[in-house]
Amino acid sequence: MNKPFQTFDEQSDPSHVAPRLALLRSELQRRGLAGFLIPRADEHQGEYVPKRAERLSWLTGFTGSAGLAIVLDDKAAVFVDGRYTLQVRDQTDTSLFETLDVSNDGPMKWLTEHLKPGAKLGYDPKLQTQGSIERLQKTVDAARSELAPCADNVLDAVWADQPPPPVAKAIIHPLSLAGETSEQKRARIADALARRGADATVLTLPDSICWLLNMRGSDVPHTPFALSFAILAKNGDVDLFLDDAKASDELRAHFGNQVRLRPPAEFGTALEAMKGKTVLVDPSTASGFVFDSLETGGAKVVRGDDPCQLPKACKNETELAGVRAAHLRDGAALTRFLAWLSVEAPKGHLSEIDTVVKLEEFRRATGKLRDVSFDSISGAGAHGAVVHYRVTEKTDRKLKTGELFLIDSGGQYEDGTTDVTRTVAIGTPSAEMRDRFTRVLKGHIALATARFPEGTTGAQLDGFARRPLWEVGLDYGHGTGHGVGAYLSVHEGPQSISPRGAGQALKAGMICSNEPGYYKAGAYGIRIENLVVVRELEPPPGAERKLLGFETITLAPIDLALVDTSLLDAGERAWLNTYHADVNGALAPLLADDADASRWLGEATRAI
Repeated sequence: MNKPFQTFDEQSDPSHVAPRLALLRSELQRRGLAGFLIPRADEHQGEYVPKRAERLSWLTGFTGSAGLAIVLDDKAAVFVDGRYTLQVRDQTDTSLFETLDVSNDGPMKWLTEHLKPGAKLGYDPKLQTQGSIERLQKTVDAARSELAPCADNVLDAVWADQPPPPVAKAIIHPLSLAGETSEQKRARIADALARRGADATVLTLPDSICWLLNMRGSDVPHTPFALSFAILAKNGDVDLFLDDAKASDELRAHFGNQVRLRPPAEFGTALEAMKGKTVLVDPSTASGFVFDSLETGGAKVVRGDDPCQLPKACKNETELAGVRAAHLRDGAALTRFLAWLSVEAPKGHLSEIDTVVKLEEFRRATGKLRDVSFDSISGAGAHGAVVHYRVTEKTDRKLKTGELFLIDSGGQYEDGTTDVTRTVAIGTPSAEMRDRFTRVLKGHIALATARFPEGTTGAQLDGFARRPLWEVGLDYGHGTGHGVGAYLSVHEGPQSISPRGAGQALKAGMICSNEPGYYKAGAYGIRIENLVVVRELEPPPGAERKLLGFETITLAPIDLALVDTSLLDAGERAWLNTYHADVNGALAPLLADDADASRWLGEATRAI
């Protein structure tokens, strides 16, 4: 297949930065603004945005999934997290934008140093959460400056060829995969609202709305979202603000009489009409526009978490059965790819793009793939050290003997979402590569085998995966695990496994990634990622707390050529052998039609 990879110029050409920055500054001057905020998020505050909302990429060239730019009249900066510190320097014009790690040099610190007294800093209240606006307000007040909401987005005014809003058809997510009707979900969330004394809640996150209504769509790349807003009342009624072009007669019948379809343009008016109502809103996900509109209309706003996020994260047994089925077929496709790679890579002709195209071919050959779950991270050699590297025609390089190759990929199937990373040696790895890989593997095993009491957070477990690296003065700059949806977001909350993770305790039914890594800039990257399900365990005699652990659901061989067995203890070796036996037992029947792949699988999963 011919995958239409973007060229460097189309995607992230630093030469575009100067003229676009000049246009924006000219518009700011015309409006009497000294600066403007450009977040990666859209009106729904999600990681996944339509092309129309790729404002940060258009201005700066940076294509990562998280970030913020601040443009002042004489200075500008882009703030990214640890995944993107290398990528942002490659993609933007660093003579015009400072590139800063948000964890060390955050936007508040930068504004404190550079925002001049009396300056007006503009922002789009639809693109900033209420919580972020309140933090900004404190910083701007301390600088004796002014935070100025803009009725329209200043950057949109200078983006001449901005794409139109998406209008893809929304579809029904069937009960056979959801395991619970939309009516049941709405009743469950409405009951929780009533117990809190709330008349309604405002939902802005696409995954919450799609989960609640058993609806999916294709408004954003690789993630089955139908972008919309919703107001859920305590009696279970919903006002759904969805473009009419996305609806069908079947979808309307699926919703029934309790769900009223309304144009998105009426969302602000509906919020202002909630006078006297007690409305639950999440300040960490809902925009300032939502809060402003409710308060203008005289509603009583109660702050609290989005009430759909936790129930959505705790998958029911029907959802988990679908996710396991998706991982089984996905594991077979990935194994066919790895077997092919073992033959072709040593020949020296494969490029990063070749591997992405081929892996997608294997996934599409299942006949079940709806889409990849994100743009595959195909990093050969030094590119593997760029945590969220995205190959383009300009950056594409060959896989070379003596190097490592990292492939992080996933699929969107109607019954589940997958996300898996494997690192393989092309030829003979160095002793250092094997040492680092084995330490990452030891951390992966430590987390996979963790047993922990109910109430434990991901932040408490994160160190399990890092300890083998910490012991020799090494670490990695990203979280160890994120939540994963059931044919929804490949990154979802409220759970995470990270030093800076949310305070949400892990609960049975949650799906998380287990992905420790190590990255040597300019040389190679290593990551081993499986998805795991939080499960309740049989408590040992005398236990005083409910005990939880992880069930690994990803099925794919781990490269034994990179394992230094002298660094593994008996328990770690037993885990790896058991895992590989499970992989072989599950996948061998699916590879029976391919003698070469079957032989490769048997060798790749041999006991050590």
